Amino acid sequence: MKEQTEVGKLKEGRYVVIEEEPSKILGIATSKPGKHGAAKSRIDAVGLFDNVKRSIVQPVSAKIYVPIVERKGAQVISKAGRVIQLMDTKDFTMFELTIPEEEAGKIEPGTDITYIESMGKRKLD
Repeated sequence: MKEQTEVGKLKEGRYVVIEEEPSKILGIATSKPGKHGAAKSRIDAVGLFDNVKRSIVQPVSAKIYVPIVERKGAQVISKAGRVIQLMDTKDFTMFELTIPEEEAGKIEPGTDITYIESMGKRKLD
């Protein structure tokens, strides 16, 4: 899910949708309005799920989408290599996530973890 806001209202550390990917804002640079144009903002961000750096330049008054990012809790049901099966602690839905190599030894069945969900994608927090 996502909602609309103005580019001028964005702040560093918040989230924005760039190229249909939820991204965390690293920096915002705003130029002054020129003789014949409006002020523009350059937004540098990194993808929440793919860690790819992205940047856009938009007028300050332009509309842009902001993703709704939720932190949720889940219990690890089973583990097979790097794939873990999780059950959400609120609505009891089951789903699977692939975890990085360095996290594989730390996660055991029966433990509670937190994860991030936004625009239909999930990852460990």
